[in-house]
Amino acid sequence: MAHLKETGMIEKIVLAGPRPALPEEIGYIHTPGYIERARRYSELELQLDPDTILGRESYNVALLAAGGAITAVDSVLDGLDCSFALVRPPGHHALPDRGMGFCIFNNVAIAARHAQKKGKKRVLIVDWDVHHGNGTQNAFYNDPSVLYFSTHEYPHYPGTGWIDEVGSKEGEGFNINVPLPAGTDDSGFVAAFEEILVPAACEFKPEMILVSAGQDACADDGLARMRMSPDGFAVLASIVKSIARETCDGKVVATLEGGYDLGLLARSVAAILEAFMGKEPVRDKTIKPGPRTRDRLEEIKKVQSRYWQL
Repeated sequence: MAHLKETGMIEKIVLAGPRPALPEEIGYIHTPGYIERARRYSELELQLDPDTILGRESYNVALLAAGGAITAVDSVLDGLDCSFALVRPPGHHALPDRGMGFCIFNNVAIAARHAQKKGKKRVLIVDWDVHHGNGTQNAFYNDPSVLYFSTHEYPHYPGTGWIDEVGSKEGEGFNINVPLPAGTDDSGFVAAFEEILVPAACEFKPEMILVSAGQDACADDGLARMRMSPDGFAVLASIVKSIARETCDGKVVATLEGGYDLGLLARSVAAILEAFMGKEPVRDKTIKPGPRTRDRLEEIKKVQSRYWQL
């Protein structure tokens, strides 16, 4: 927020405060027992897991984070083209009955179900956080109404997200994992989006697109070994926006996930917002993915071509 103010971008956007998510909205994804445990552990200042430490206000703040994602969906349903929920804690690791990886409630999954409650039958979730969104995958693994696409470093926390995790039962084929090797730069992520996400998404024809926008794949973020840049995230946002224009009247909702170098995070979020608002991002099309990344992309395309026309 400080960066947006210092650069004057704050004047170009509409700010809206979140409301707390209701217990029944958290219950779209999470079990009643877990919701109560999160409330109680917060009250007692206990840890949900070694990474997920709760203070007295954590439960209430988590309700606001999930409510912020819901508010972002509602703002788009009410007429805005794009909305970005600048919330913490993040959410995409949170399972129905367990919080983990800094995540208490799964904000993007709750927002997706909220969009469906509001009449959007097919929802695409694009997760470009450097860590695999195991909680989001789990929530929709059997569900053909939600297409989940994730780029992430592999092997890395939480250890899930290999190419053969494609969904099950009616949801088989509606889970697309793009596990990329350490050191992948902008060109590798962009190639994954252009060669895998774009054709699958245009075939799926989502009625709304949600983004788990974690910017921790930035070079020097500190918790990973990827080589993305803020400009690279702007390109990814621009690609997502182009899919939205093609399939769902340009409607995109992003919610903040990871990103631990605050300067890189702020610059990346600003670049994403500018791309959502139509600014053409900086891009060097002469740089191609390295051989390890290229080989991995071809592996993924071979698996996913059973389900999509790639």
